[in-house]
Amino acid sequence: MLLIEIDAVMTLERKPSWLKIKLNLGESFADVTKIVREHKLETICTSGKCPNLHECWSAGTATFMICGDVCTRSCKFCATKTGRPLPLDPQEPANLAESVKLMKLRYVVITSVDRDDLPDGGAAHWAACISEIKRVNPATRVEVLIPDFGADTDLIDVVLTAKPDVVAHNLETIKRITPQVRSRAIYSFSLDVLRHISARGFAAKTGVMVGLGETFEEVVEVMQDAYAAGCVIFTIGQYLQPTLTHLPVVEYVHPDVFKKYKEAGEQIGLKQVVSGPLVRSSYHAAEFFQE
Repeated sequence: MLLIEIDAVMTLERKPSWLKIKLNLGESFADVTKIVREHKLETICTSGKCPNLHECWSAGTATFMICGDVCTRSCKFCATKTGRPLPLDPQEPANLAESVKLMKLRYVVITSVDRDDLPDGGAAHWAACISEIKRVNPATRVEVLIPDFGADTDLIDVVLTAKPDVVAHNLETIKRITPQVRSRAIYSFSLDVLRHISARGFAAKTGVMVGLGETFEEVVEVMQDAYAAGCVIFTIGQYLQPTLTHLPVVEYVHPDVFKKYKEAGEQIGLKQVVSGPLVRSSYHAAEFFQE
């Protein structure tokens, strides 16, 4: 087992001490890496340059990204490739389900690129992936992090018919700077998506990044909006600039502020507020779902 201490997302400048992480490169990490490569799977862990990749993979967990690795949108915070995607892989649901089985996952998270090029935005493919995972792995819980599907509730319902256990859609940032941070996304549309998820009886989850120039009050406002839309789980993490072409970090938010965010969210009424510098939407998702 190899332990290495590095800066979280080794990129452009020196990070504060609270963004130091330890890499635990044990046997489970190697096993997950092998399965991901052999089954030609995409993970947001790698494409999104997640700082928790080694921790999660060493624990035998991963967040899978379906519908390819090229996004039709170009959000200014995201490291995923942008361009014209390839056609959907009809074998992906079966490959994904088999990989979950080989990894012996009790909890799996699925996300995707945006597929605005497809008539249904990839909704039917989403449903096929969820259904096949549940068929092959009946004891495995499935959390999904879905795109907005243009706030088309009929398309969202296609995904929901596969009965995931938790349905997330991230607001990503505060209302004021959403147009500068997210490509094509509309703040009110995302709230509509969350409202629809909750109204259908699913556990609704969302999250934001901080360090992009928002105020404390604006983050509290996002939590209030999410709670009003029916969200029960809310995540808050530090934005980290993936490359020089992405938005710069305005502030590295101190851990004490993340604690205050958590307290504020709980006072609002959110059942679970996961707040910390290295928190991402799927970070310790299984544990927080159980809680």
